[in-house]
Amino acid sequence: MPGVKTNEVEGTRAVLRYCRMSAYKAREVLDLIRGQDVARAAEILRFSERDAARVIGKLLDSAVANARNNDELDPDELFVSTAYADEGATIKRWRPRARGRATRIRKRTCHITVIVSRMPEDRLERQRARQAAELALRRARRVAGQRQSEARRRDRSAGEEAEVAAEAAEVAAEAAEAAAEQGIVDDQAVAVAMAEADFAETKAARAETEAVETEAVETEAAETEAPGAEIEAEAPEAEAAAAETEAPEAKTEPTEEEGS
Repeated sequence: MPGVKTNEVEGTRAVLRYCRMSAYKAREVLDLIRGQDVARAAEILRFSERDAARVIGKLLDSAVANARNNDELDPDELFVSTAYADEGATIKRWRPRARGRATRIRKRTCHITVIVSRMPEDRLERQRARQAAELALRRARRVAGQRQSEARRRDRSAGEEAEVAAEAAEVAAEAAEAAAEQGIVDDQAVAVAMAEADFAETKAARAETEAVETEAVETEAAETEAPGAEIEAEAPEAEAAAAETEAPEAKTEPTEEEGS
């Protein structure tokens, strides 16, 4: 039984007639995109090194535009169902050769046809599932990177604040000791230096406390993300308790030897 003719294939088509290249060269590129979805086919043509890829890429864009505007199809649901190249007219030219002779030059042409159709439902479901999985994976990686950067920034800022507070406390203490050694009678200056030292120590302690709290919160979040481990750890204890409740008589009833 003969197959479906090329002019009877269902779908939206775009035809380029009398393209100034041989059908052989066009078929080499058409074989790469036949059966691929539109996005993948466009990517293949964009990175192909053959000159025919540029012409076929424009033809593919025309077919997709026809499907969107004329048939009201979603471009994301289209694939290249059929793509073929037929031989066109050959242009004859002559080239002069030695001893007054001439050689014929054949300039080939071809007719290129690209047909796009809507993908089957099972293929659309697989494609949507794959895209959803890729989006979820990218989002998870982005969120994890943001959390790591925020944690590093908080740790760095807390460490810098603690270092600055410690240095300020040391400077204030040294100033107070120097004033006391020199016998300065200005009690107000000594009181100010001691207050600055106390404030610096308090700030350093606060920065350390914030760092500890941040680490505790991250640890708690990690534990809540994996509750299955706690459930598995509690399972043996529950089994042991059940075993004890099933056999209480073995513990409470005395034996004959104990009664005697």
